[in-house]
Amino acid sequence: MTAATPVPFLPLAHGVGSRHDLPLSPFYAYAGAFAALFVSFLALGLLWSASRFRGAAAGRPLPAAVQRVADARATRVALRALGLAAAVAVLLHLLLGPDDPDRNPAPGAVYVLLWVGLVPASLLLGPVWRLLNPLRAVHSLLPAPRTPRPLPPAVGIRPAAAGLLLFAWLELAAPEPAATPTLLAFLAVYAAVQLLGAARHGARWFAHADPFEVYSSLLARLSPLGRRADGRLVLRSPFDGLDSTPQTPGLVACVGVLLGSTAYDGLSDNPRWLTALQTSPLGPTVTATLGLLATVALVAALYGICAGALRLMTRSLTHPLTAFAHSLLPIALGYLVAHYFTLLVTEGPRTVMMAAGTDNALAPDPPLAPGGLATLQVAAIVTGHVLGVVAAHDRSVRLFPPARAVAGQLPLFALMIAYTLGGIGLLIA
Repeated sequence: MTAATPVPFLPLAHGVGSRHDLPLSPFYAYAGAFAALFVSFLALGLLWSASRFRGAAAGRPLPAAVQRVADARATRVALRALGLAAAVAVLLHLLLGPDDPDRNPAPGAVYVLLWVGLVPASLLLGPVWRLLNPLRAVHSLLPAPRTPRPLPPAVGIRPAAAGLLLFAWLELAAPEPAATPTLLAFLAVYAAVQLLGAARHGARWFAHADPFEVYSSLLARLSPLGRRADGRLVLRSPFDGLDSTPQTPGLVACVGVLLGSTAYDGLSDNPRWLTALQTSPLGPTVTATLGLLATVALVAALYGICAGALRLMTRSLTHPLTAFAHSLLPIALGYLVAHYFTLLVTEGPRTVMMAAGTDNALAPDPPLAPGGLATLQVAAIVTGHVLGVVAAHDRSVRLFPPARAVAGQLPLFALMIAYTLGGIGLLIA
């Protein structure tokens, strides 16, 4: 199978067809990636001596008329109704349609239009799932709790990290992830947890616990559309949006799940791993689950080691885990683009065609030949890491004494190199 061959929807084999026959030279891929990171690190150290990003204080306000339309109750109600209608349509397809992902658009709606489609939507428009979230619409129609219990600050977005890990398991390790009973069970658990949590803690629960809302909000930090601290809708540098990422508990866990699960997705169609799944005495599901957990744990452990090194180098750094976690978001974005671009542009239209009534719709051919796809993948991973280096450098010169600003980044730079080499290795292994 080549990357240009149309294939039926299969959640376990995401996005890029067979990555192992792409025309990609390991030497040039590794050398180019290392050169890009080294040159950017060196240039930043020489030319960037003071913090330039202003976080939530930055941005050029959009016209007042645009702000009024965006904040109008009618706009919010219309978007919430749109999200609810889409959710009902997916549910009806699951309940009444065939249990066949080649004829039922519901699996594609969940795994492609929602999960992958949120990436470009959030980058272009901001945290769109907060406005479309159908469970927020359902919650708004239910009686409000008289005295919502505030969430303890230590909770942060840890519940969302757990939800993201559950969805990653469903997508990459569960048996028959596209089967109707599997999707119905997941959606039932997801809805029950979110609505019960909101009934106890109020609507603020979704911003902390809904995995898709937190996922969209984190990606939206790189959007040119954002809000300043005073609530004004602004156009801003994505770096300012990234710099404004709250250092909340669970941030590292969420980014670790995004990075680790995407890395495992790259591993999951490696022929040697597929052989291990089929021959493991534990069975494919248990083996895949352990592989997914191990990959997420490895990504998180590497960052934890880096944070520990930063703490040893600069005792004044009180929150080393969250201080630089925002710099991992561009890396996660690069991985998502590299792994899921083809999935979105082929299976996305096929899902829409099925929803419109086309039976056994064929996915269009990928827009890129294997060589172009290989270039896109490597460029996405390297660009994500370079952006991460820039974000980390700006935070470093703000937090560290001038004499240690560059040296203090060495653990982060080593981490970026490790992530880069690992990401490219998954493409060419």
